Amino acid sequence: MKTPIQILRRAVISGSCASLASTAALVHGGIRDCRSAIAPVNAVSHWLWDDRALYQHRPSLRYSVLGYAIHHAASIFWAIAYEGLSLRSTRLSPRQAAAAHAASVAALACVVDMQCTPRRFTPGFERRLSKKSLAGVYAVFGLGLALHTLLSSRK
Repeated sequence: MKTPIQILRRAVISGSCASLASTAALVHGGIRDCRSAIAPVNAVSHWLWDDRALYQHRPSLRYSVLGYAIHHAASIFWAIAYEGLSLRSTRLSPRQAAAAHAASVAALACVVDMQCTPRRFTPGFERRLSKKSLAGVYAVFGLGLALHTLLSSRK
């Protein structure tokens, strides 16, 4: 049985992988959908800067760094759920379980972010990206969650 500290340590790793991967997807979607690689990342900082953050197209300490920090923290939050699910016994192989758990958590994160969260606390990037790009962000987020588990199960 893993301790809460062990789960948190693993969540920092899997959440960081998910954050980096999904940020790459945000950048790609930003280039395609709003002609600004950083605009979707900046949009996340609307938690503090309100709607001004949604229309920032250039990198800045105020919007970009804060936007990424919020996104990264949220990724670690969801990774705690992912790592908690990994404690459950299953008949699946470790790789299959990692993929299933990551897909479940990514889908849950999407539903919570888009349907259950008050507008002020949504990710913000949904207002800058197409639905296709949003789907890609959450899919890549799920892959990022599973990455550490998949790589460590190869050893």
